[in-house]
Amino acid sequence: MERKLASVVVIDDLQPIPGADLIAVATVKGWKLVVKKEEFRIGDLAVYCEIDAFLPEKPEFEFLRKSSFRKMGEQNGFRLKTMKLRGQISQGLLLPVTVLNGYAYTLGEDVSARLGIVKYEPPVPASLAGMAKGSFPSFIPKTDEERIQNLSAEYDAYKKESFYVTEKLDGSSATFYYRDGDFGVCSRNLDLLETGNNTFWKIARQLELPAKMASLGKNMALQGELIGEGIQGNPYGIKGQTVRFFNAFDIDAYAYLTLPALREMTGQLGLELVPVLDTAFTLPDTVDQLLLAAEGASALSPAGKHVEREGLVVRSADKRISFKVISNKFLLNEK
Repeated sequence: MERKLASVVVIDDLQPIPGADLIAVATVKGWKLVVKKEEFRIGDLAVYCEIDAFLPEKPEFEFLRKSSFRKMGEQNGFRLKTMKLRGQISQGLLLPVTVLNGYAYTLGEDVSARLGIVKYEPPVPASLAGMAKGSFPSFIPKTDEERIQNLSAEYDAYKKESFYVTEKLDGSSATFYYRDGDFGVCSRNLDLLETGNNTFWKIARQLELPAKMASLGKNMALQGELIGEGIQGNPYGIKGQTVRFFNAFDIDAYAYLTLPALREMTGQLGLELVPVLDTAFTLPDTVDQLLLAAEGASALSPAGKHVEREGLVVRSADKRISFKVISNKFLLNEK
């Protein structure tokens, strides 16, 4: 599912911020963000821009220059990040619908392209960028999970389910597949050519994935997080690189394996999983409580060191429901 970086929303709630006369905190879906007092009212329609949105240099966005100016490659613009204002977490930006210049929008519509908004992508080291063989394969789902704040309408129904929880590691998404005798390696968005300096391919060879996946005798994909030296500053202090796996996908059945089947397969192949934190998890009463639960030390923290985990990934046993819960502490420390 493509992420809606800017969409038309309804403002669900507005609350004062203690000691702040000019600003208030608005709630949109499961997100909270600081707005000017009196600029919006509960029930108003507005354009909500999510964190990680990269807004173009336009006069209507110039007020962001001091706090949010960034370069992305050759492009100048404004990156939205998690901030704390007067003690209040603020995630994203609310704009009046007049920014759409009379466009006949609908509630929930993605207006990113209309406003020239794209996702901010940090610079990628050459060893991770690779050369594209093609786009990400259509026969495998991408690894992008929806954030829980965008699922607030479904949250009460989800509280009736039982989930398992894994740690979301701070690395680079990797997919490896074996299909009809062909082995392939993918980054988040691309099917990669094998080159001598590409880290994704080097780790595939290091872990003997071509032979191991062929030994399964079926068309399969394994998805995991590439971590270690040269990747996101190597917060876990790993020597070299490795992959921790979180999904196995049966290509012919077009279905994910359950956690027990994933554990059995990775154990058979001598591969490691991401840290599994809970196998019988029920959701707390509110999204805010779940966001607090996402905070804490990574299970991969080096001895004697606290590394704030990126967050949690929550999946139902049958894989029908899955979403990510990113730690606000982690986001506030993000470069």
